[in-house]
Amino acid sequence: MQPRILYISDLDGTLLRKDQTISPFTAETLGRLTEKGLLFSYATARSYTTASKVTANLPFQIPVIVFNGSFIVDPRTENRLFSAIFTPAETKLILDTLLQYDIFPVVNAFIENRERFSYVSGKETRGILTFLDQRKNDVRRRPLSDAKGLYGGEVFHIACIDEEEKLRPLYERFKNEFPCVLYRDVYSGDTWLELHPKGATKASAILTLKKMLNCDAVVCFGDGKNDISMFRIANECYAVANAEPELKAIATAVIEDHEADGVAKWLAEHAIFA
Repeated sequence: MQPRILYISDLDGTLLRKDQTISPFTAETLGRLTEKGLLFSYATARSYTTASKVTANLPFQIPVIVFNGSFIVDPRTENRLFSAIFTPAETKLILDTLLQYDIFPVVNAFIENRERFSYVSGKETRGILTFLDQRKNDVRRRPLSDAKGLYGGEVFHIACIDEEEKLRPLYERFKNEFPCVLYRDVYSGDTWLELHPKGATKASAILTLKKMLNCDAVVCFGDGKNDISMFRIANECYAVANAEPELKAIATAVIEDHEADGVAKWLAEHAIFA
């Protein structure tokens, strides 16, 4: 009897090309393999809103993982099957510290049961302006006149986009207390520091999804530092050729890069169907 395997891919820099699209070859291949019973999903730092837009040509049948493991979402209903939220005390600790360092983050929260991202107008860095420019008509936008409003709602994700020398001390401050990642964005080159609630990692979300689907093993694909946790819990893990050296060092093998449809080609040759 064949093992039941869950295949999970990162999106940006792994499944998506440099122009943030999925190639026709990858879309056709994954569609065909899914019809045959491939259990394929993604785990991304993106929100479900932005992830679903760039994967609109893929037929996801099983839940997906967004915000680096903060949520597991059923793509058929858009219901959250798992959620991780900061406590009010944790939100206060993080935001108080960031503001002491003159860092004004983008804060994602549920406010009156609506997903919103808040930021202080007039305090945007170049990187935050780029982020906002890509979301001009996003109904989740919540500009604020001062930082007090950042503390509101059920906060589940805090993102800082600034110079690395300003963000690294904060990463060192919080890395042992909360899941967080400091990295350079693959598209803009801006440095990001993302903080997540305790227990919210790609690894923990994948293990939860594995149990939900009664799978025997996990195979992962990725390119960045935020993929390290899922590589460590996977039975097999494959880094695309454009991946960070730290990820390649712990990978089962290195496959072709995201411009060459490395993930889809590997799956077409090696996938086992449920």
